[in-house]
Amino acid sequence: MEAYYIFSYYLTQFCGHSWILINMIIRFMSFGEDSVADTFYSIGLGMRICQLLSILELLHIFLGIEKDRFFPRLLQITERIIILFVVIVSQEEVQGKSVVCFLFFLWSFLDVVRYTHCMLAAIGLYFQGLTQLNYMLWILLYPLSVLAEAFAIYESLPYFETSGTYSIEVPLPFAVSIYFPYILKMYMITLFGGMYFIVRYLSTEWKAHLRHCNGKAKSS
Repeated sequence: MEAYYIFSYYLTQFCGHSWILINMIIRFMSFGEDSVADTFYSIGLGMRICQLLSILELLHIFLGIEKDRFFPRLLQITERIIILFVVIVSQEEVQGKSVVCFLFFLWSFLDVVRYTHCMLAAIGLYFQGLTQLNYMLWILLYPLSVLAEAFAIYESLPYFETSGTYSIEVPLPFAVSIYFPYILKMYMITLFGGMYFIVRYLSTEWKAHLRHCNGKAKSS
């Protein structure tokens, strides 16, 4: 029963991200650069649904349905949720920026490959080329997506400063002001720390996979 559920979950995510990716490609081929500014308005809802669904992956790992390390997946999911819902959704001026189009393309491209790999693995199908592609793409493109996320934060800072969104004053025995742009700047630093950790983790997993494949080849 678990195998049917996890396969259905991966299939749903694969379809969602494939729709986003194909939609973006068709829109760009049809309208050129004019499609970039409308990316969020065209596919933003689909991306929000996919990213919210991805939170279930933490529950899958916790319950043992999915075999993966919890903390790296938590970092990946959390950073996307923050960038999408806190930075992009809350600031309409940011939604038309080209970095949003670039981010959505990277996220969907990486996830189409990842969910294809996971979906087939859930039913016991393993393709060496697909597994290699999955690891190589994430190791190569994940740092690029983090750079794009940091740039999205940088682009949003003037609007957070002007609007005061999420900046609050806490009525303690003495007034404490929480200035949200400062929090975003600190988060930009943690993004790169998380990127280093995840790339190391992915590299370790990739090397372990290669050793496993080499061991199977020698034994056969």
